[in-house]
Amino acid sequence: MPLGELLLQNDVITREQLDEVLRFKKETNSPKYVGEILIDKGFTTEIQIKKVLEFQYRIPIVDITDMRIPPEVTSILDENLCRRHTMIPLAISDDELTIAMDDPLNYYAEEDVKRVTHYRIHQVMAMKADIMNAIDRYYSGESAVHAVEELQADYSGIDMDELSRLSESEVANAPVVKLINSMLVDAIRKKASDIHIEALENEMRVRFRVDGALQEIMRVPKAAHAPVITRIKIISGLDIAEKRLPQDGRVEMTVDNRRVDIRVSILPTVYGEKVVMRVLGLGKNAKYSRDSIGFTPKNMELFEKIIQNPNGIILVCGPTGSGKSTTLYTVLTEFNKIDTNIITVEDPVENKLAGINQVQVNVRAGLTFASGLRSILRQDPDIIMIGEIRDGETAEIASKAAITGHLVLSTIHTNDAPSSVSRLVDMGIPHYLVATSVVGIIAQRLVRKICPKCKTEYTPDHSEMMMLKLKEPRKLYKGAGCISCNGTGYSGRTAIHEVLPIGKEIKDLIEKKATTEQIRQMGSRLGALSLRDSAMALVMAGTTTTEEMLKVTYSVDM
Repeated sequence: MPLGELLLQNDVITREQLDEVLRFKKETNSPKYVGEILIDKGFTTEIQIKKVLEFQYRIPIVDITDMRIPPEVTSILDENLCRRHTMIPLAISDDELTIAMDDPLNYYAEEDVKRVTHYRIHQVMAMKADIMNAIDRYYSGESAVHAVEELQADYSGIDMDELSRLSESEVANAPVVKLINSMLVDAIRKKASDIHIEALENEMRVRFRVDGALQEIMRVPKAAHAPVITRIKIISGLDIAEKRLPQDGRVEMTVDNRRVDIRVSILPTVYGEKVVMRVLGLGKNAKYSRDSIGFTPKNMELFEKIIQNPNGIILVCGPTGSGKSTTLYTVLTEFNKIDTNIITVEDPVENKLAGINQVQVNVRAGLTFASGLRSILRQDPDIIMIGEIRDGETAEIASKAAITGHLVLSTIHTNDAPSSVSRLVDMGIPHYLVATSVVGIIAQRLVRKICPKCKTEYTPDHSEMMMLKLKEPRKLYKGAGCISCNGTGYSGRTAIHEVLPIGKEIKDLIEKKATTEQIRQMGSRLGALSLRDSAMALVMAGTTTTEEMLKVTYSVDM
């Protein structure tokens, strides 16, 4: 029986819903299965479909998130085959292979596995996302390990400068190419923001920054370092002969049908060149919404108050990697309408936004934030976004643009919202101009979230209660560490904020040359939450830990 009829028979969907999906599939010639379209349209859920299949065909649903799969089992099936059919092998018993599948009715998947393995197949069902996560976890690293072994065998002791003179077809199957490709794919699938390739005294170390923390991925013999660096220089358009000076480049690649931009920085060190590859974004695949920013209801209320202003400067402050650009892109996406001319000047353009004119800074060609901003003002803009206010010239032009009727969005490197006022003054902007032009400042940090798979509760000790200002003991949470979170106890990140609208009271303080502390106290009286308060609320809600709160906010509020 077709899946649609089966769901209809079990009262999971209605006849009208099924007819709508079948009509949609026919009219659009969609390659998606009926079940996928039903889920996309919100007519049912994945678990509802699987429960019907479990009842009808006696195929059990299993939770594979914390399951440890032996290497000898995963090696039976090729990664491409697993991805193509959304399945993963779980266990072997005599002549029977247990496989977790997303779609147990996929006849071709079962036949492909039988043909490759010659095992009898025992099917179980698992959630699609869990299967894909398991494939990422068990297969991505293996390809890198195999590539390292090949690299050692084929390239140890060879001058890798010769690699630059080979054609792409000649190097396509070279071990160094396989290693770098698998490394990049692994990093992107693990949602790493940065890849660190470091030359140590006797070996090369690779680390990924995941959820803001560095994790060691592998160590390989030093002989692999030279060919790896050479290959990275080639694909990012850098000079392979230059080993004494820093270099910067860029790579674009497609992973799992997503276009990804990677910024490359090479720095000479005492043991050889160090590479940091920053994953800039997912281009058209990135989605920005208010829900993704992570504002609390109170901060959202203050944020709304700020963005209602038709002109003025809105600043987002925080260190590198604190999500400032994401917040600005979210605001731009909301303002991106047919009657609004939005122009940005960025370094780099992290994500391309449809309908928005984005300018890439090019210092060598003379296109800086300041010069770009001057040109933008002649382009009849309604909203201007400056990637960062770095100097007095840019700050001055931005301030004058704000008081002449433009809404200016930008970032600035300060520890908290009140400190941004002092930073602008230090850049040479008069107090009266800061008070007149700035309408709101948002300080932001990212904190790691507790892994939901290994989340455990505990009772805090006296010291922790003091930090959290608790008068009575209460249950808190932390991650014990599991396969899903790579033993860290954390999975994913969310933002904490300090939102400071620059209203009449604070404008008066700025004009009177008040101190940062006086501005902070006034903001608190007007309802602004500090970064520490925002982080503390997440600890109480079981979203993050006290340890993470202290790590992120210690220098801000202590």
